[in-house]
Amino acid sequence: MGNVKRKSMSESRSVKERQVFPQDTNHLHTMFGGMLMANVDEISAITATKHSNSQVVTASTDSVDFLKPIKTGDIVSYEAMVTYAGKSSMEVCVQIIIEDVVKSERHLAALSFLTFVALDEEGKPQDVPEVYPETQTEMWFHDTAPARVKRRKERRQESKQTIEFLSNAQKIE
Repeated sequence: MGNVKRKSMSESRSVKERQVFPQDTNHLHTMFGGMLMANVDEISAITATKHSNSQVVTASTDSVDFLKPIKTGDIVSYEAMVTYAGKSSMEVCVQIIIEDVVKSERHLAALSFLTFVALDEEGKPQDVPEVYPETQTEMWFHDTAPARVKRRKERRQESKQTIEFLSNAQKIE
């Protein structure tokens, strides 16, 4: 990691833009959710790598909220940044924005939060720099992160309990 102990949220910011083509859409001419999620995971990994200066792995896709349909011909911008950093994990927020270049308008179409873990050369978790906000929007994301982290830990505990139950249930059946 070097001597960097803190990084600004803007240092990890990454943007990916794509136009939606017919093969990217379903029978309703809206973008396949799985395609959107693949793009979200890719840009998030790039963002987490920039922040940690290391290889990263997706620990979880915490949420993907679809707000507006993304249609054939739309220009989609995936804008990602690290919004929170723990010891070895990072929360990445991706705003998925539809850009109407003719009208010069931007609309939030989806929002996603993911968690990544930084890995050393042996594939073990390694420390990441703290992250700090600089703008009002960044401050909001950073200040609201502890509540998301708490919900994420609760959800992970529920998942572990479900996995344990299913493992035991399958032995019985």
